Amino acid sequence: MIEIYKHVLPNGLRIVVHPDITTPLAAVNLIYDVGARDEEPDRTGFAHLFEHLMFGGSKNVPSYDEPLQRVGGENNAWTSNDFTNYYVTLPANNIETAFWLESDRMLELNFTPKNLEVQSKVVIEEFKQRYLNQPYGDVPLLTRPLAYKVHPYLWPTIGKDIAHIEQATMDDVKSFFYKHYAPNNAVLAVAGNVKPEAIFRLAERWFGGIPRREVPLRSLPVEPAQTEARELTVERRVPADFLHINFHTGKRCDPDFYINDLLSDLLSNGPSSRLFQSLVKENQLFSDINAFISGDIDPGLFSVTGRLMPGVSIGRAEAAVWKELEAISTEKIADRELQKVKNKVESNLVFSEISFLNKAMNMAQYELMGDANDINNEIEQYRAISTQQIPEAAASIFRKENSSTLRYLAVNGPGEK
Repeated sequence: MIEIYKHVLPNGLRIVVHPDITTPLAAVNLIYDVGARDEEPDRTGFAHLFEHLMFGGSKNVPSYDEPLQRVGGENNAWTSNDFTNYYVTLPANNIETAFWLESDRMLELNFTPKNLEVQSKVVIEEFKQRYLNQPYGDVPLLTRPLAYKVHPYLWPTIGKDIAHIEQATMDDVKSFFYKHYAPNNAVLAVAGNVKPEAIFRLAERWFGGIPRREVPLRSLPVEPAQTEARELTVERRVPADFLHINFHTGKRCDPDFYINDLLSDLLSNGPSSRLFQSLVKENQLFSDINAFISGDIDPGLFSVTGRLMPGVSIGRAEAAVWKELEAISTEKIADRELQKVKNKVESNLVFSEISFLNKAMNMAQYELMGDANDINNEIEQYRAISTQQIPEAAASIFRKENSSTLRYLAVNGPGEK
């Protein structure tokens, strides 16, 4: 049970706090309700660009890292389709440094042509290195527009075209910042050796003077139901053939999220899972295979991906995957099999709560989705799932007309296989 205290500032900033006296440290996590889904189709990659710009200094603090390092702190960030998250860990008695730094960059960044040029080059290089020049790197650039046609999930967080970052202007980035980086569009979570009332006072002191901003009302296009199977086959100079099948599924906050999560674990979590046992160990069709859900705020994807063994045809491997998906959609699940994956999920959840940083990040995300206290109900949500619900969910998801399949074929040279 995570003990959570809440407070809201007049400018709309939500604060959630978990005191943990077992550590001398504290985590300060600031999550903004902006991700790749909030970008314009001709201006993608901006949420991820800001993950970098936010470390390029702010209006009154030219260097973010230096003062934090002086007080023994560390920091990092991540961007998703739905959120942008920034976190700091440091000794709890130095926590005010984190409030000073985070509040100043929420107020205003160091918007200079030089900073934009430097950070844009970093992002462009990351795009080239991770997505264009790495084996299988372009898979997200291929699979997302195959699965989505109108919803902005059709591009990855890095963006769909490198030119969008190359052509980004100062007006573009300033507009994006003031639309989304606002106290009324964020949650501040603190976990560690702190007292809630002291944290609320610090939040008032450092964030209270930042004005609310006009955050645009989110109105995203709804992805229409997929009615026929989609396929794409490409050839690349990679070590082995690769299969990636996406299925449309529900939202992160839907009740069946927990069912789908257990379904993915039954298929591929660990050496005793169904896909591993059948397709890797017994039939040796794949060297590795995975099933996972995206867990997006809007309707997301259930993915099955695998790298083929040498000499195995893509058709044979794909047919074997579908056979396993049909089996879990039509056959009764044994109580023992389901309980085993439930136990693993529960132990992972309990173990993750040991980390004060994990607690801060999870509290922030859950509060942004609705209520931080929902963290304390997760285990019960998984425990309540029955063996009957698994094949029902599988049958609903694993339909041919709901599938988007990428066949990624390895070639050794022009025309060679």
